[in-house]
Amino acid sequence: MSLIRRVRSHLASPDSSHGKIAKGFFWVSLFLLIGKLAGAGKEMVIAWRYGIGDDVDAYLYVLNLVNWPVAVSMGVLTSVLIPLAARARVEMPGALAGFRAELLGGTLLGGVLLLALAWWGGPLVLASPWSGLTETARGLALEMFPVMVWLLPLGILTSLLSVWMLTSARHSNTLLEGVPALVVLSALLLFPMGGIAPLVWGSLLGVSLHVCALFAASFSDKWPWPPRLNRRSPLWASFLPGLVLVLVGQAVMSLSTLVDQFFAAHLGEGAVATMSYANRVLGLILSLFAVAVARATMPVFSGAYQQDRSATRRVVQRWALWSLLVGCGAVLLCWALAPWLIELLFERGRFSRENTKAVAELFRYGLLQLPFYAAGLIYVSSLTSQRRYGVILSLGIFNLGVKIGAAWVLVPWLGLGGLMLSTGFMLMTSLFLLMVSDQNVKRSSL
Repeated sequence: MSLIRRVRSHLASPDSSHGKIAKGFFWVSLFLLIGKLAGAGKEMVIAWRYGIGDDVDAYLYVLNLVNWPVAVSMGVLTSVLIPLAARARVEMPGALAGFRAELLGGTLLGGVLLLALAWWGGPLVLASPWSGLTETARGLALEMFPVMVWLLPLGILTSLLSVWMLTSARHSNTLLEGVPALVVLSALLLFPMGGIAPLVWGSLLGVSLHVCALFAASFSDKWPWPPRLNRRSPLWASFLPGLVLVLVGQAVMSLSTLVDQFFAAHLGEGAVATMSYANRVLGLILSLFAVAVARATMPVFSGAYQQDRSATRRVVQRWALWSLLVGCGAVLLCWALAPWLIELLFERGRFSRENTKAVAELFRYGLLQLPFYAAGLIYVSSLTSQRRYGVILSLGIFNLGVKIGAAWVLVPWLGLGGLMLSTGFMLMTSLFLLMVSDQNVKRSSL
């Protein structure tokens, strides 16, 4: 009964860090579940219509290529902007409006420059034999790239709007992440013919509507208009140094996705698609058990470290342990359900029984990364709240080396399974180093 009373007291107290994290976790998990169910529906229809082949390989290859800068921008803004906004609301609240207008202007300019760079360099990458794509898949990728490249500037803008909502601990942006999947799902159902075109154009329309929905949801924040292209706000002095370090760190860490794609593309037709189907289901679980916790903790840690560092560190360690234990339980449950889950989601149309077996086996390999990912994100959230970007950069570089080395050893032995295991090994090593780093900070603060 004492445990129940403690839980109730934390939830009832507006100042309890545990209560804030638990409430944030609930809402983020709920919104993620809704969004991921939409994503699961999209993947079910893709599997039904296209199965595993060159067309899906080409689409996913291009999608991952243009989404890489978007993923980097999301990680950078989350790591730098949330702690900065928490501190600025206390120290310089009047500077936030001008900074937001200038940040919006810089984001729009950066998106246009990245679009120009991708428009020139993307076809060169896709046409290169180093891409690993088959000749048919390479031709399809080059055909769809002029449409899908527009996902890049739209995605950069989406990242800014989403993160700014998180700075106010508003988690409705997580619900809106399901908009692109719903649009793609609708396009595939409404246009049953037409090859890959409904998938490509549905992706572009979905991200466009996501941007519009985020603008509408953040209307109450009174976005300054028009955007500014100067840097007069005093907050830039704190924002830019962290931005550079985290940008390099995020770019390095997110390269693991491209490493997976490179190794998978050289394993033959359908390898990229098989890995993508397994990762889609795995991503649902990772989001519910890890991303939800990270998004719920970041605003809390950013404010709590300003008040009591020792107490906040104890909260971090406790939530990391809970995340690790829940992740282990999820591995056991999902391992047993893997064949049934993959069959339920994908086995219809062009997605055969053999495809189900291949994806389920790969999914089981990927499950081993779940506990380390969940616990590690808590420590990363803590580090970013303290603006310890140099540590994150160092870990990112080391982790990429571990990932490439493990893949180099395991892929010739286990194929795609080795590729999934290399990610798990990287995350296990990363968690160990994060724990060591946390202990070193604790000793230095005594």
